[in-house]
Amino acid sequence: MIIIGAGLGGLSTGCYAQMNGYRTQILEMHEIPGGCCTAWDRGEFTFDCCISWLLGNGPGNEMHQIWLELGALQGKQMRHFDVFNIVRGRDGRAVYFYSDPDRLEEHLLGISPADARLIRNFCDGLRKFKKCLAVYPFLKPVGLMGRAERLRMLSSFLPYFNVVRKSISVLMTDYSARFKDPFLREAFNFVLYEKHPAFPVLPFYFQLAAHANLSAGVPEGGSLGLANSIERRYRRLGGQVTYNAKVEEVLVENDRAVGVRLSDGREFRADIVVSACDGPTTTMSLLKGAYLNDAYRRLYTRTLKEPGMVFPGYFTVFLGLRRPFPEAEPCTTYLLDDAEAAELIGIRHPSINVQFRSMHYPELSPKDTTVVYATYFCDIAPWRALSEGPEQASRVRRGEEFHTLPVRRGRDYQTAKRRVRNSIVAFLDQRYPGLADTIAVRDVSSPLTQVRYTGNYDGTVLGWQPFVESGETLEVLVKKHGPRLPGLENFYVSGVWATTGGLIRAAAAGRHVMQFVCRDDGRTFTADVDDTAPPPTHLVVPVGAAATGPTAINSPTRSMA
Repeated sequence: MIIIGAGLGGLSTGCYAQMNGYRTQILEMHEIPGGCCTAWDRGEFTFDCCISWLLGNGPGNEMHQIWLELGALQGKQMRHFDVFNIVRGRDGRAVYFYSDPDRLEEHLLGISPADARLIRNFCDGLRKFKKCLAVYPFLKPVGLMGRAERLRMLSSFLPYFNVVRKSISVLMTDYSARFKDPFLREAFNFVLYEKHPAFPVLPFYFQLAAHANLSAGVPEGGSLGLANSIERRYRRLGGQVTYNAKVEEVLVENDRAVGVRLSDGREFRADIVVSACDGPTTTMSLLKGAYLNDAYRRLYTRTLKEPGMVFPGYFTVFLGLRRPFPEAEPCTTYLLDDAEAAELIGIRHPSINVQFRSMHYPELSPKDTTVVYATYFCDIAPWRALSEGPEQASRVRRGEEFHTLPVRRGRDYQTAKRRVRNSIVAFLDQRYPGLADTIAVRDVSSPLTQVRYTGNYDGTVLGWQPFVESGETLEVLVKKHGPRLPGLENFYVSGVWATTGGLIRAAAAGRHVMQFVCRDDGRTFTADVDDTAPPPTHLVVPVGAAATGPTAINSPTRSMA
């Protein structure tokens, strides 16, 4: 089996393939594993650009079992803040979004007693969702469930039917509009750091409930550490990885995938090919647009280009500071005024998320230093225009050209990046006086940077948006065809483009793909928890003026049978 891409989807596919007796080789165009789940060094500082929370990093749900099967968490400390996110308004007011429903309710009532009914309604839903996570299915794709399995799954949701039904049928933008307090009305849209206009209330409950259950913290060692742990698990299982190997074509004979050709001309033959890289690249470049039925062709040629169908990319500023900032907050979304937002090229919504990342990962920077990670949801179009010129960028947007890599990055592009970086530094320096003078190193990236390093369409890190036409269409197609393309045998897709969501979805996609492969080969799928290291431990870190010291939690790691 050849697997294209050593992101989490590719590594997961490789691990489960090896567990089931397949001989695999992963081909990765970069020199390290992880894909978007990565970090890099700048001097003494390591800049981690991915995991702000990791769903399933604590027990009591099927997500956790997947991470344990992949060897991702064993032997590590899981860190949790008692606040999921802080939203600060333009006037300095702040909402602390505690994931504990009792603390959240008390805090919100203190801000707006006039909204008591709506506040209690939201927190009651969160209490119910904390229990619902235990039955949320991740281990087996619905498309492979028999009638009895589906009935058992549905029956397990019966106690939570009303909260799921209500929370999935109301957009958060509509729900939050019911608040009488104008600040709460806006702040609730930014619980998940950025504004997600197409998200119903359900994913907000899901993330907060997982966080409250100590299953959405961050893992010791960060994003690249997580990827390295899974890669080591894959190698222990007998898998092979070849880096600096960019696949340019999937080889097809008689409507069967038989291997791949690399950019240097080398060919690798295989009985099965799995693509765990960018979805549009897979379908329109590696396979040259073949094997797309009407629904898939519409998805990848029309729906893909419609607004809101794919998660946006990020503009990111990393700062390595020479001193600690004990007064800082681990994670805050700042709502911006029009003048501040106007300085941030491509910004989707007038806000930036600022994390003092060394609170998440103290091991990734020297003692008595600080790492700041500031991001905003960003459209790629203005950056592409700066890089390629407006005429070229317009042709790409109209679909007259298909390519993933920018043509050039000239003076205008670099000047624009410096302008945004300086604006963000000035913004932070106002809130933390003296911060600008402590900068030792910095790093700036636009969505084009993401395209260049990972090949992801328009710089997205998550692929298809859930709860809209693209994500819903994909779910229907996967249920009908599995993670395959109609008419092409021995070929499968994995990773975020085979599902919707983040890292746990990418990891689960590898498990699901191999269940389909085993089904097609007449094998019984099997998976085992990695027992080469002890279970993870947990640390809860309080946030805010009334915070006390961190608390170690010895929560047992349970397997979901």
